[in-house]
Amino acid sequence: MFNVQCSKYKWILPAALLLTIGSCHKVDENTVEFETLTTDKTITLSNEEQSPTCTVSLKLQNATEANGHRGEVINSTVIMQLFNMQDVSMQSAMEQFTENYIKHYKHTMLPLYNQDRADTTKRAWYEYHYVVSSDAHPGGKGTVTYIANVDYFEGGAHSVQQTTVFNFQAKSGRLLTLKDVFVEGSEQRLGQILLRALMEKTGLMSTGELKEKGYLTTGKMFAPQNFIIGDETITFIYNPSEIAPYAVGSTELVIPYTHIDKLLKNSFATLNALSLNDK
Repeated sequence: MFNVQCSKYKWILPAALLLTIGSCHKVDENTVEFETLTTDKTITLSNEEQSPTCTVSLKLQNATEANGHRGEVINSTVIMQLFNMQDVSMQSAMEQFTENYIKHYKHTMLPLYNQDRADTTKRAWYEYHYVVSSDAHPGGKGTVTYIANVDYFEGGAHSVQQTTVFNFQAKSGRLLTLKDVFVEGSEQRLGQILLRALMEKTGLMSTGELKEKGYLTTGKMFAPQNFIIGDETITFIYNPSEIAPYAVGSTELVIPYTHIDKLLKNSFATLNALSLNDK
């Protein structure tokens, strides 16, 4: 049975504007209100006492109804990105994903486990988990930063960790991408700036030295869609193995706007993200 909870404590961005007048109040257009939804379920793979288990644990921020249409836009974007579902609520998406994941686990892994049941050294291969947690907080330039962290294990040498960042306009709920921030044709120059930042962070002086240490083995430096809009900087986040060895974990490169001012769109650089026209 699912354990789904909705936190009774709601918060409004920024924290200084926190209101406690009930769930029916209207939220200021420059703020976004969220509530926490959780779903947890664990099942055993077989009926034996020491059976492997599969656990799904989801703890996500959900934009409340008080936000109106922009809240629906934010939730729909998150649901599509994390669960590949449309036209469902966050809670329904979490429940459906959990049920489908566990059903697939048992259907796929039980026949294989039955073959390996006698070999206790292989039991750990079948201990699956899928854990997602998220956080939402005020971003720079009139945005809301929504960060989802995924950790899952499906056999292999280690679990997989992935971070997905969303930058939403607070007024509209629209997702901002690199195309909204940077002028067309800036990819090469931005890649060079990020490469220089990576060298400074690692203390390595050339692409050759970087590759010797396991960096950039799959291609050239690039700007990821995982970035955080700040008031004075943009932070680019690379997941493990994207540009660095897995053992390094995620890599964050913080770039001041002053280093990339000629690459920024006027609509972003001069008036901030709130002035961008909705598409």
